[in-house]
Parts: sequence; C-alpha cells; structure tokens
Amino acid sequence: MQKLIGLVRRCVEDYRMIKSGDRIGVGVSGGKDSLALLVFLAELKKYFPAPFYLEAITIDMGLGMDFSGIQKLCQELDVPFTLVKTEIAPIIFDHRKEKNPCSMCAKMRRGALNQTLLDRGLNKLALGHHYDDAVETFLMSLLFEGRISCFQPVTDLDRTGIIQIRPMLYIHEKTVDSFAARKNLPVLENRCPVDKTTKRTEIKNLIYDLSATYPDLKERIFGAMQRFPLPEWEPKGRYKRPKDQE
Repeated sequence: MQKLIGLVRRCVEDYRMIKSGDRIGVGVSGGKDSLALLVFLAELKKYFPAPFYLEAITIDMGLGMDFSGIQKLCQELDVPFTLVKTEIAPIIFDHRKEKNPCSMCAKMRRGALNQTLLDRGLNKLALGHHYDDAVETFLMSLLFEGRISCFQPVTDLDRTGIIQIRPMLYIHEKTVDSFAARKNLPVLENRCPVDKTTKRTEIKNLIYDLSATYPDLKERIFGAMQRFPLPEWEPKGRYKRPKDQE
C-alpha cells in the first residue's frame, strides 16, 4: 500500500494536481481502476500537506448494476458517496441503437459527472486512468487518427471550471489488478454490451503481442510522451521513472 501511495503522491506532486482546499470528486464506475484510486486518495488525504475534501461519485448508467458494495467501501473509508441515476445506456442502446456507442456514451457520462460535481460544489474530478491507459491512448490516436496525442495528466475544462486529474499515471495496470484482488475491492462486472470489443481492446492486444519482442515498449512510449513532451505531459516537479511493479 505504501509503495503505491508513494507513486500516487509522486504523480500528484509532479503535475501539481492537488492544492490546499480542493474539493475532489472521484469518478467511481465500479471497475478496479476507479475503486483503487478511491482507496489511494482516501489514504493520501490522511497525511498530504495540502488538505483536501474527497467524495465518491458514481453514475448509474441504467444497466441494472448493484452499487451497494461501493457504498459500503465508502463508509469504511469515511468518504461521502453520491449515486446519480441516469438512462444513458437505454438511450444509447435501446432508443438510438448506436452502432458505435462509445463516443456518445463517454460524452453523456462525463456530462453527468461534471454536472454532479457542480451541484455538489466540487472543483476537481479524479479519474482512474493508469500507466497502460496512457500508452494505449497514445497509440490509438497515432494509428486510428494519425495524430500524436493523449489525454493530459491535468485538464482544465474551461466551460465548467472543473479540473480533471489523473493521479494513477505512474501505476501499471497489472499492479492495479493485483491490488484490487489482494484488498478484495467490490469490483463490479462490466455489463456494457460492447465491452472487450472496442478499438482499445485491439490496441491492448497489439501492445501485448509486441511486448513479447520488445519488453520495454510501454516504458519507451511513456518516457517519450514526457520527454517530447506532449502538451502538459512534462512533469513540473521532480520525476523518477516508476520502478518495476508486481
């Protein structure tokens, strides 16, 4: 736990993600990544030099999922929990019958999250993107869009005034998987009809295959993103490449 909290804190400090008095909402979908982030930030909050408020926000997509496990975890962590019910899934899959639903789903889900943050008086949204997500997004932009691009560690949403932060960028996916299993986090099964059939899954499989020949592929791509750097990817504080994780 302390090693992972150290990686989260290093990322937060490198990109100056948290300031004193911040009111942070964690977008908790029920997946392992967002649950791990919630646990990490709840622990970091205990001793981080800049005091901040933390709240878990879950958007119910209308897929019939049970979020009682997340509510129980929040009670154990002493973190307020807000559940927002929506009809996003029925609108996309039943009414509109979207053939490529991911983009619209992401926009509607993010819109619901942002509005909830504004309603709750929160100024920052913490998202559970990790090291592998960043590498995959970079390659997706390059191969499918012909752009050198990726999401930013810190994103200022001008229209809403909300700032998105991604404190887990120094933690590998396999490390998150292992942590979630050891801590028996209440991970929910993804009921999305297109789960594991997306372009991201294709890229994940491609990276897996290439890594057999080039074991340090992900590390080289991630390092290049910071050294190039992509917009807002150059660390503002100290930076030390994450050590091998288990």
